[in-house]
Formats: sequence, structure tokens, C-alpha cells
Amino acid sequence: NYISYTHPNNPTRPRIGHLDFETQIITPLSHASGTPFSTLYEVIEVGHAGVISSAPTIPLSSVSIHAPLPARDVLAIGKNYVEHAKEFNASGYDASDKNDMPSHPVVFTKRATSIVAHGDPILQFPNFTSTLDYEGEIGVIIGKAGHQVKEKDAADYVWGFTIINDVTAREKQRDHKQFFIGKSGDAFCPMGPVAVPKENLLSVLEVQTSVNGESRQRGTTEDLIFSVNRLIATVSEAQTIRPGDVIATGTPAGVGFGLNPPQYLKEGDVVEISVTGLGTLRNTVAAAGADNYVSARVKTVSEVPTSNYERTGGVGLTKLSSGKELYIKEMGPDYGDVIVFVHGLGGTHACFLPLIMSRSLHSQYRCVLFDIEGHGMSPTKADSVITFDSYAEDLWQIIKSLQGSYGNFNIIAHGMGCLIAKTCIWSDPELSIKKLIMINMAPGHDLPEDYIECLEQRERKAREEGMSSIAIEEVVSARTQQSRPLATAAIMQSLLSQNAEGYAKGCRALAQAARSKIE
Repeated sequence: NYISYTHPNNPTRPRIGHLDFETQIITPLSHASGTPFSTLYEVIEVGHAGVISSAPTIPLSSVSIHAPLPARDVLAIGKNYVEHAKEFNASGYDASDKNDMPSHPVVFTKRATSIVAHGDPILQFPNFTSTLDYEGEIGVIIGKAGHQVKEKDAADYVWGFTIINDVTAREKQRDHKQFFIGKSGDAFCPMGPVAVPKENLLSVLEVQTSVNGESRQRGTTEDLIFSVNRLIATVSEAQTIRPGDVIATGTPAGVGFGLNPPQYLKEGDVVEISVTGLGTLRNTVAAAGADNYVSARVKTVSEVPTSNYERTGGVGLTKLSSGKELYIKEMGPDYGDVIVFVHGLGGTHACFLPLIMSRSLHSQYRCVLFDIEGHGMSPTKADSVITFDSYAEDLWQIIKSLQGSYGNFNIIAHGMGCLIAKTCIWSDPELSIKKLIMINMAPGHDLPEDYIECLEQRERKAREEGMSSIAIEEVVSARTQQSRPLATAAIMQSLLSQNAEGYAKGCRALAQAARSKIE
């Protein structure tokens, strides 16, 4: 089986593993190359032969579980068990059909935002529904793309199965005369805890649902009105199904409205759905607050790309008071005087390590090194406009966060970092910097126009061609390449390791500073 999870040590990077139900231990899984899997969509694409285990194992209790396939709307089927179709038609909540038995599969979708994991709360919205109901279902996972799949061939398109709870607001289902609104509320689609390839399952699967330990539903795939093959053929008649699509196959009789009297879910109820070979999906009903956890999670998602974030996944970054994240490294005693190091265009904090180590500065001073935005291991968002003022503000925030805990503050800067340091100091005369040491200071004013144009050309070239052309053609002169091969190698290594977008923004900031005649 496959389980999606994140570890507290790396909460922004989901991983895929195998869950041992008996021992509750997860074995992390990787591509055959050793690269860890991030999503089940990857696993489906590469196939089981491309999956290997990678130690060490970790206890299930130490991770956060995620839904196996959370990125897309679920294709769902209504009224697909005979007895449930009858109880639904008799309930008064079915406004879609007057017949007990549907002539065609009843297909609807559940929003991707409704998908939550095993253990996550099912949210009850008092102002939305008073008839919250459960539906234990078997979810079919599609393994390859297909269009107008023939029923006789449909089994070839099945990758495997998972468990779904098709949570429903019954009066919304009735009043809107369709299923979408009543079935797509936040947290209305618990899924998991695992996904299992069809090869590892029996040909007939049984689904059972209990509420607070009381058995409510039981049915098998043999009881389906429309078989899995028929469902795949139906949904692919005019639309292309994709690997990782999930089809919820319908629920057997025994839902809350089918009981006498009806029993709807309330806060504190525990719903457990078990399927042969898939384990048990367990979720507890909770009252939804003004800003529920699904809504809060969605609000943090940004479609604005962040460059250079993949290097760290957010691990090891420090959040400034502005909310910006930078890579900051501190060395030396946790007391006394401080040296803050500011590198230049195309550099990283590592540029200063030879100086620090050769002079044993870290034995005398608290050494604070950081990567400016977009350089080294510091990310930059596409909508973040980098200027010398923004670089200086970042430096100011780093220094202010440390002042009060140490003695005198000093700055050692190199290249463009000298202009950043001077801009920072001039912006706040009370910053109290004892010494500013500038190495190979970049010119800040009276730059010739052709130099400024060169910076602007580098900006364009970095975005269009990447950093290799910058490192080889634009920065290292033929004379330097010939006379100083070690220096050339160091410069090229630093440049080639840079994120192209971060470097391009740095070129723009320096060019704009020159045009504004920074003193």
C-alpha cells in the first residue's frame, strides 16, 4: 500500500511510504534512482517496478497523514447499490429521479477542497445543514489516461483503490435538485488512509461503515448496479480520464436518512469505514468555526511562483519580521561582539567561509552570514520587487533581531554587498554599527551607461538562457580565465549554483541603483 505523509522535520515536503498496518510503521519509498516520492501521482506514473524502499522506517504516530490523491475533484456515483437506491428514493431527499433504479449512472463531482485525510475532522456547519450524513464508499483510482474507454477494456485503466466517505448535507441535495452543493462542503470527502494497487487486492471488495461503533453499512463490489468497468466507460465517453483520477463508486444501504428514525451526524460522532485490504478510514465530526481548518489551509496557497524554494523546502530558513524567509547561518560564541557578512551579486554566504576559518573569526566573534533574497538558499517570490532598499531592509531586520543580545556590531561586505550595507546604515543612523569593512566595493554612482546596459543584458540572459551563459561569457574575462584558474573556478561555481531568477533580480536592482545615482 501507499500512504502520503509529512514529517515534522520537513513539513512542507510530502512523502510517500508503505504502512504496515500491524506494526504502524511507515517505510519511506523512493524512485529507483533514490529520489523520494512526493505524491502518489508520481507512483502511478512510474509504476510499481520503479518503486524502492528507503530506510529508516518511521512510526506512524510521528507524522501527519495526508489524503492519497487530494489535488483533483472526485468523480462520484450516486444510487449505485439497489437497496440504497430504494432507501434514497423513499427518503424524500431524492429530487433527481422518481424511479428506484437509475437507468444510467448518476455522476457528480466533489470539490478537491472537500478532500481531507484519515483522522481529520468532518466539519459540521450549523448554518448550512442539519442533516449531515455519511456514505462509506470504495474509490477507484485510474492508472492511465483514456478517452471513450470500452467497457470490456476498462479494467486495464484501474490502478487501484482507496476508501472514501461521501459526506452529504441531505437537505441541500434535495433543495438544489442536484448533488454537488450538498456533497462538496469543506471536509466532506475524507479519503485514505492508504491507496492499494489492484494487484494486491482481492477481486471482490467489501465496504463496512460504523458510527460510534454501531454497524450501519455493508456491501461489496459485486452488489454495484453499474460495475467499475461501466463507470469508467461512462465517465470517459466525452472526457479524458487521467492517471490519479478517483471515482467514488457509490454507497450501500444504511445511511443516516435510511434509519427509522433518521440519525444524522452530530459533533463528536466517529465514523469508521473499512474496506477489504485498505484498512479503516476514521474521522470524527467537529463543529466548524468561523475560519475552519480547510479554509485556513486554502488561504495559504499561492499561485505566485517562488524561485529557489526547492533547495530547502523551507527547512532551515528564518522568517524575518516582514514575513520574508532568508537563509541565515550563525557561527561562534553566543555572546560578545558580532560580525554580519553581506555578500554581493552572484555570491552566497559561503563566500566568506575561507576568511572566517583562516582568521578564526568564529572563535572571537558571533559570525552572522546570510544569503540575500534569491541568492544561495534564500527564495524569492515572483511578485517580490528587489531593490537596494529591500536588500537593506532585510539586513536591518537581521541586525535589529540580534541587537540587545550581543555587544558591538560590525559588518564585512563584499562587492554589491557594500552598497547594501551602506544603504542600510544610512537609512537608520541609530543602528549603531561600530565598523564597516568593505571588500572590492561595487561602484554605486557614475557608472558608465554601457555597464548599466550590461547589467540589464545579464538580467535578460539569466531569465532566457540560464546561468551557464552568465558564468562563462559575461562575468569571467578571458584574461582571468587564463591567469587565475582557481579564482575562475570559484566564481563560475558560485554563479552556476545561483537561481537564475534571483540573480536576474539582483542585476536589475544594481542597474536601477546606478541609474538613480546611489551615492
